[in-house]
Order: sequence, then C-alpha cells, then structure tokens
Amino acid sequence: MLRPYRELAAIPHLLSVLLWSMIGRVHLPGTPVAVSFLVAGWTGSYAVAGVVGGALTLGMGVAGPVRGRAADRSPAGRLLLVTSSGYGVGIVVLGVLPGVLPGPAWPLAAVVAFLTGLSMPPVTSLSRASFPRLATGPAQSAVFTVEASVQEALYIVGPALAATVVAVWNAQVALWLCGALAVSGALGFGGALRRAGLDRPVVREVGRRGRMLLRDGSLTLALASAFCVVASLVSIDMLIIAWARDLGRPAMAGVLTAVWGVGSVAGGLVVGGFVGRARPTRRILLMAVGVAPLVLVLPPVLEPSPVWLVGLVLVVGGTTIAPAIAANNERISGLSPEDRKAEAFGWMGTFTTAGSAAALPLAGSLLDHSGPAAAAGASTVAALLGALLASRVRERKAVPVA
Repeated sequence: MLRPYRELAAIPHLLSVLLWSMIGRVHLPGTPVAVSFLVAGWTGSYAVAGVVGGALTLGMGVAGPVRGRAADRSPAGRLLLVTSSGYGVGIVVLGVLPGVLPGPAWPLAAVVAFLTGLSMPPVTSLSRASFPRLATGPAQSAVFTVEASVQEALYIVGPALAATVVAVWNAQVALWLCGALAVSGALGFGGALRRAGLDRPVVREVGRRGRMLLRDGSLTLALASAFCVVASLVSIDMLIIAWARDLGRPAMAGVLTAVWGVGSVAGGLVVGGFVGRARPTRRILLMAVGVAPLVLVLPPVLEPSPVWLVGLVLVVGGTTIAPAIAANNERISGLSPEDRKAEAFGWMGTFTTAGSAAALPLAGSLLDHSGPAAAAGASTVAALLGALLASRVRERKAVPVA
C-alpha cells in the first residue's frame, strides 16, 4: 500500500513542486470569506457581497483557458510574476475601496474583483500540468490523489484562517493576507518549477497546427464530468449551511463541513497508497453512493435530523470525494496533448466554475421550497450524471515526453 508514496518521495523535486503548489492555492477558499465580510460590512448587504464575490470567481473562470494557454507557451516564472503582480494590486485596491468610497459605489468593487480574478496566478493548472513530467505509472496516480486530498484540507484551513483574522483584526486585513499568500505562493511555486527544470514549456512539434481542445469529444466529456462533480459538492456545501441555520446553530455548519473534509482527506490518502489504474467512472459513481444517504437523514424525510447521524453520513461519504476528483484530474491530464496540459486544466477551471454557478441557484430553490433532502437528491443526480459522462470517455495512451 505504501509503495506509491515511497516512489513519490524518491522523485527529485516532486514534493517541493507539490508543496509550493498548495501554498499557492491556500488563499483560494479563504478569499471569498474575506470578500464577503468586507463588502457586507461596507454595504450592509450579503446579496451585494455575493455579487462582488461572484465577479471575482467569474473572472477566474473566464480567464482559465487563456492563462493555461499562456502557461503552455511561455516560461512559467515570467507568467507567474506578471499574473501575481496584477492579482496583488487588485486585492490591495479591493481592500482600500470600502475605506474611501460610500456603500452605493459597490459596483466599482465588482469591476475590480472581476479584473482581479482575470489576473489570478495559474498555479493550479501549472502544477497539474507538471505532475506527468515528473511522475509516471503508480506514482503519477498517487500524486494526483495526494494533491486532491491536500486541496480538500485547504478548503477547511483557508476559510477558517480568513474567518479567524476577521474576528481578531478585520476583513481588510484578512483579504490582504489572502492576497499576500497568493503572491508569495505563486512566486515560490515558480522557483520550485525552475529548480525542477520545468520552467520552460514542452516544445511543440514543428509545423503542428493547434485546434481548440473542446473539439476533442473525450476531453470535453471528462471536463463535463468535472462540471457535474463540482455541482454535486457545491450543493452539499450549501445544504449544510442552510440546515445548520434552520437549526439555529450556524456554527455547526463549520463543524460538519470540516468533518466532511476530513473524510475526503482520509479517503484520498488511503486510496492513493494502492497500486493500480484509477477508474474515474467507478470512483464518481461511488461518490454518488456516498452522497445519496443524505436524502434519508435530512428534513423533510427525517425530522428532526440527529446531528451525529448527519455527521456520520458526511464523514463516510466524504471518503469518496478526493479519489473521484483525483481520478478525473488524472484522466484529463492523459487526454490532453503534452504541450497543452495547462490549457486543458484552465478549461477545467472554467467548467468547474460554471458547475458551481449552475448548482447554487438550483440548490437554493430546492432548499427554499422542498428542504435539504431535495438538495441532497439533486446532488446525487449530478454525481450520477458525472459518472455517466465519465463512462462515455474513450481512453487513449499518453505519449511520453522526450
């Protein structure tokens, strides 16, 4: 079981690249929390805070393929320096606006947030594109699984860090801390890539004409599967918050989300230790099976719902999340051309952002009119659709990089 992890440790520079890629991403789940507190305190409206936060996310999603294409064609260090500089300036400006402008000027903050999102350093897509250049076989499967597991942990640590800074200091400091982590993490990640000899992109074949990646049916199906997986997970996040608020115990949402994340991390680390080819369809189907029991333990199906029972279902079901995400990430890497992997993961960012944007209104409507069990049912359907799309993907052998 430990063989893949021993292989990971033996690969030069791999752990450094992985570590710095995570440092460069820890700000991602914390920034929306800081933005929400900052804008809500400025305008008195959580709806406006949602619009500004949504503008930031929209900018990230829209620019994903463009940043990825740039990463495939230019030195990583230079790209990370340019994007992190723009992102850092945007975060500073966003933090200053509430102190110098009245609340009705919030649309300017939405514009700044969108432009800031466009400039986000492409640490995620660059790191996922770099893994196949360092690891092959079981080690490659293991590194994708470890990456997915640690990312799940970041989605516990990031919001908790931002919320703590808001409580101890204020939302402006929390936002600027997230910005500082983004810039320093991106620059450190660039240094790790340079030391690993991965600063330069894969050389394209002479005379080769590129075409839009989405014309590849199998790759598009894998990206659509990622859309469904994220839609499913975002729906669960939202129903946990809504259910906890309805109980009059909003702090319980943080506890249950953490429990869910711990289950995901544990499941990912255990699965990553096994040798064998990852099967995305099976893993996403297992994720659907892990989500489905929530329908039976939430209102109006079971009312009142015992907190311990919901927590138990979340921690057990959570063990399927990181393995499913890792398997699909590895498949997307295998389906994309060697010289366009960063672009492919940029498109993945766009698809997952769209999945989140599509799921939130639907989950909210179901919570308002039918209750948490209905939102859990929709989450299960989304995961099943993701497994169906994954089953339609035709695998092909990856060509090794010379």
